[in-house]
Amino acid sequence: MRWIIIFTVLLSVDSTLAQAYFEKALEYRQKIGILAAHRGVMAHLPRNVAYAGELSLLFRTRGHKAYQKSYRFPTYGAALFYGSIGSNVIMGNFLGIYGFSDLPMIKIRSYHMDFRISLGLGYNGNTYDPVSNPLNVALASKLNGIICFAIKNNVHFGKNALTFGLDLTHFSNGAFKVPNFGINMPYLFLGYARTIVPVDPLKFAQGEAPTVPMSLPYKRWIYSAMFTFNGKQSMPIGGKRYPVYGLNLSGKYFFNHKAGLELDIDVFSKQAILDYQPYIKKSQWDIIQVGAYAAYLVPLDRFHFVFGMGAYLRDKYSPEDPVYHRIGARYYLKNGILFNVTLKTHFARADLLEYGIGYTFNYRKR
Repeated sequence: MRWIIIFTVLLSVDSTLAQAYFEKALEYRQKIGILAAHRGVMAHLPRNVAYAGELSLLFRTRGHKAYQKSYRFPTYGAALFYGSIGSNVIMGNFLGIYGFSDLPMIKIRSYHMDFRISLGLGYNGNTYDPVSNPLNVALASKLNGIICFAIKNNVHFGKNALTFGLDLTHFSNGAFKVPNFGINMPYLFLGYARTIVPVDPLKFAQGEAPTVPMSLPYKRWIYSAMFTFNGKQSMPIGGKRYPVYGLNLSGKYFFNHKAGLELDIDVFSKQAILDYQPYIKKSQWDIIQVGAYAAYLVPLDRFHFVFGMGAYLRDKYSPEDPVYHRIGARYYLKNGILFNVTLKTHFARADLLEYGIGYTFNYRKR
């Protein structure tokens, strides 16, 4: 009788197991790439082929939350990165750590393709110095943010897997200290993964039980207000660092557990504009910028990735481009308070790293 029950459970979760080869795994990826010089002043930097290694610990979700089933059991984890970034003498090596989520895209038998989204921090000792290292115009601070996107192909055989694909890794301090043209590294990678905790069918079968619903409501609008802040150093090199404040009023609509839309009105007070065209006298009201913004949201329960673009409706002195972009993440507490870390850019040029705290007014139905 016992074996009949176990066999019945195995049959019932066959489709589930097809999406999950492990509960925990270790993965090593070897990467090769070259620095993409996205500004003319960086043309001297890509002198060497860049090599990097990456060690990751992966955890497969079981489907206990609604979004996990919608994404077909995504993987999350942490990765340790070490390697060169295209100019060994000028820029040296980078050490970084980041968290990631691998979202399944295609599954055919033992092959599947994932899209990786990653955020973290990195350290580099070869920063800009006017005397000892004046050629490094890409990075001025030793601590920088890391953003990584990857298309990851996986072929599984038993407890082993080969992984290969392409990723784009970005390093930047968000213009907190200049020069900060940032680093964009396209890498090709080849890796190997080994299961350290295999799937337990009886535990995984629980994923077919009633799941925890999405924390944020979907198929209705919710509204938030958020305050953002940070500092921004102005060019030329060695210029003054100015505070930047922002107010974000937004409406969000989640179509399902996998996709959402955000529409915002942004108000910015960038104190550096006071020194832009200094021969013109300006007031605090004069430097206020107002923008309209739209974003695509990738919700993983209360943790969301944000990808958006906006345009300035009011920008009296136009010190930058008329269009801006955001990429980053937010986390929502159960009481409606939210925390924000997003990189605001003007195309490939970083504007600032926005730290924010806010509140969602109609977080739950009353």
